[in-house]
Amino acid sequence: MSKIIEQSRIVFPILIGTAIYAFGLHYFVIPNQLMEGGATGIAVLLNYAAGWPLSITTLLLNVPLFLIGWKALGRGQMMYTLLGIVSLSAFLALMERLIETGLLVPFRSTQDYMLAALYAGVSLGTGLGIVFRFGGTTGGVDIVARIVARSRGISMGQIILTLDAVIIGASLFYIPMSKVLYTLVTVFIASKLIDFIQDGAYAAKAFSIITDHGEEISKQITIDLERGVTLIPARGVYSGQQKEVVYCVVQRQEIRRLKTIVRSIDPRAFIIINEVHDVLGEGFKEE
Repeated sequence: MSKIIEQSRIVFPILIGTAIYAFGLHYFVIPNQLMEGGATGIAVLLNYAAGWPLSITTLLLNVPLFLIGWKALGRGQMMYTLLGIVSLSAFLALMERLIETGLLVPFRSTQDYMLAALYAGVSLGTGLGIVFRFGGTTGGVDIVARIVARSRGISMGQIILTLDAVIIGASLFYIPMSKVLYTLVTVFIASKLIDFIQDGAYAAKAFSIITDHGEEISKQITIDLERGVTLIPARGVYSGQQKEVVYCVVQRQEIRRLKTIVRSIDPRAFIIINEVHDVLGEGFKEE
């Protein structure tokens, strides 16, 4: 029963996050011909170019990427991604139905698109921030970035930024330059909100875990998250008992999963989470 409750605390926020994200796309982005990055951005572009529905296109684009990611990254890293992909497509379809029946009237700006760009950024950033905070993703370029980063040693941030730039640049064939510039405002606001919701300006957090089960926790982190771990021997001054400190740096979407790993092995572990202002090395930035 406790396991079901714990899972529901992760699943429901991811569902809420994808619902907010889908709302932002259909209420602010599409009606005002703005853009978005990633696989969703490709779906938006195809909607502008050929009128394809966002819900179906997003799902079709993510299915092959998910299958590749499942094979390359393993089940542990892809379960909440599957939830994010399916729920996003479902909520996009719901929004489309609400708009068709007139129950939802999208916001269309006739003069000043800045208001649409700002609110699009707020809604998209809030939705994605909630999804990322609880260990999920909406698929797309996140999967590609993980695979390439793992095989080529290039940081995920650089890969995602490059792919987003290509997708948004391609939209110049279908929307005016002014709309692309407004899109950059949306992307900026969304990125800041994602960081804010994740409770930190940078995407990484450093964990110091004081425990009696250091070897077991370290092994599980290595298997599930594929992150490097440093195990440091320690001694409690008051108790005189020997302890171990597990030190690990993870990205924002992995924070919840790391906490779950630690609590499942040692509920009494003492966890310290520190802000990380910059990270250089494998899996993060490379100079």
